[in-house]
Amino acid sequence: MAYWKKYTHEERLNRVHLALEENVNFSKDISLGFPASKLDGKVFYDNAPFLKEAPTLQTFVANPNHIGCHTLGESESVFKGTQQLEREVLEALAIDVFKSKPNAFDGYISPGGTEANIQALWMYRNFFQQECNAKLNEIAIVASEDTHYSIPKGANLLQLDWLKIPVDFNSRQINKKTLQSIVAKAHVSGKKYFIVVSNMGTTMFGSVDNPNDYIAILNELKLSFKLHIDGAYGGFVYPFSNPDSQINFNNPNISSITIDAHKMLQAPYGTGIFICRKNLIGHVLTREAEYVEGLDVTLCGSRSGANAIAVWMILSTYGPHGWFEKVITLQGRTDFLCRELDKIEVNYFREPFMNSVTIHAEFITEEIANRFKLVPQSHLNDNKWYKIVVMNHVEPEHLITFITELKASVYA
Repeated sequence: MAYWKKYTHEERLNRVHLALEENVNFSKDISLGFPASKLDGKVFYDNAPFLKEAPTLQTFVANPNHIGCHTLGESESVFKGTQQLEREVLEALAIDVFKSKPNAFDGYISPGGTEANIQALWMYRNFFQQECNAKLNEIAIVASEDTHYSIPKGANLLQLDWLKIPVDFNSRQINKKTLQSIVAKAHVSGKKYFIVVSNMGTTMFGSVDNPNDYIAILNELKLSFKLHIDGAYGGFVYPFSNPDSQINFNNPNISSITIDAHKMLQAPYGTGIFICRKNLIGHVLTREAEYVEGLDVTLCGSRSGANAIAVWMILSTYGPHGWFEKVITLQGRTDFLCRELDKIEVNYFREPFMNSVTIHAEFITEEIANRFKLVPQSHLNDNKWYKIVVMNHVEPEHLITFITELKASVYA
């Protein structure tokens, strides 16, 4: 990989020190015009000795504001040092992981995957309005029923209809005939432009949509669309566990991707990542933000530069090979869990390249669910599934304990 590099602790420490030196220093510099400062020294002890060896915490104390999009034109020059590290994160992910060409993408580290998904919806809505003179009621969102709730939230905010596509109960795959029927019916009723959200690891199941199912049907119906990949959960797993994955920018129909760093990557909440092809993000430029150097094309506006540094630290600590090893380790633990569930004939869903297992609720007692903090599909209605996510803190002995108690419960 050309852009994702592994650094030693000393190299990471020096890079962050140099980046902070390039930024404004609110403790020393005369900075009269910025409604920003370092963290309050009366509350947050900024001279603690341990900070010298903790570059991410140093950045939280320095409190840089990464407002703007640092892959696009100018940004606030007083934070240029840490902005460069954010650009390096975006290059590593866009180019090395998701196969973009250099300088062919834009993006930013957002305050979470929900915003990153809504950023995509907002961008495409404006694209159709500005480029195609589309009316609001002519634009629709297409996504499966397993899609993250940020999509109906975004549909509500942007006043767009969501065409919810059913999935098979067991395979969690979209029904292509139903997809075609729903889209064709929407077109007859006046929908002309479609914002498609295809999942790379759904929140509840870890299921992965085939974006080509959407692409084939929309092309067959000769309809205009833009396609966004919601990889908030799967973005740091699926491209590594599935070396044959084609869910990336090599597919000319994929225009944007969301990834969450505060899930698998274990960055602080909230840290999402939004990446899109060039010449798209300008459709959400807020021209009224004239006092912002470079203007702003993000939904959030001001955002923490420290979160960007946290992602940079994690990526540069592992390097691509170290990260691949971590993913494969979690895959192995997930494989073990599935083999043990098979032995006791417990039904579940598992996407082969993901690290989550979702078990039919009929096998899980309330006591088991509470004891192991399993997540139900629904807290409100008739729940049919419970989810296990094999994260880094889930050790093999935890899985063995769970299987032992589940087996005793099932056979009781």
